[in-house]
Amino acid sequence: MIHILVADDDKNTRLLLRAVLEAENYTVSTAADGMEALEILDREHVDLVVLDVMMPNMDGYEFTRTLRENQNNLPILMVSARQMPADKHQGFLVGTDDYITKPIDEQEMLLRIRALLRRARIADERRIVVGDVIIDHDSMTVTGHGKTQELPQKEFMLLYKLLSYPGKIFTRIQLMDEIWGVESETGWETVTVHVGRLRKRFEGWEEFEIVSVRGLGYKAVKKV
Repeated sequence: MIHILVADDDKNTRLLLRAVLEAENYTVSTAADGMEALEILDREHVDLVVLDVMMPNMDGYEFTRTLRENQNNLPILMVSARQMPADKHQGFLVGTDDYITKPIDEQEMLLRIRALLRRARIADERRIVVGDVIIDHDSMTVTGHGKTQELPQKEFMLLYKLLSYPGKIFTRIQLMDEIWGVESETGWETVTVHVGRLRKRFEGWEEFEIVSVRGLGYKAVKKV
């Protein structure tokens, strides 16, 4: 699932954008300013940021500049009520990827997000190939070793998330929030249960492995 972070100091705007994006099956986190957005990035994997310019504590320009100075190329769609060319120029100079003005045209925003994700080659990654194994997002199947397995949704999404970022460590809480949702009442222990099921299902497969990282969480390792 593609994870989008919305940073805007207006609560109603955050709620609206969350609803619009979730209706398109994106996973959404929200922040009230740039500082809170940076904190979210520290603990969660995010694929794209929809970023308001005028925010307290850390505005959109400073947030973008901070990311780019740290060699973070996360796609950013900057949103502002400011419509002067100089404001847009400043946004692009600090490193935003695209810029739209308020009031937000929801359809335009969605189209711009899809374009940014396409450029980042995130939205098009619907299949993961590891050696002779194919993990197909659309059918939720794993094909390899002469058979095709259709996995339960949560098992598949867990495997797909880990193999999308081989070597990256995800905490159990991160995986819980992204796959089961932040509103879920299920405990993080269910992640451990699902990892156990995946390990048993693919026991003996030499192409990949789900590795426990003591005290942190899990990561996927590609072996071919």
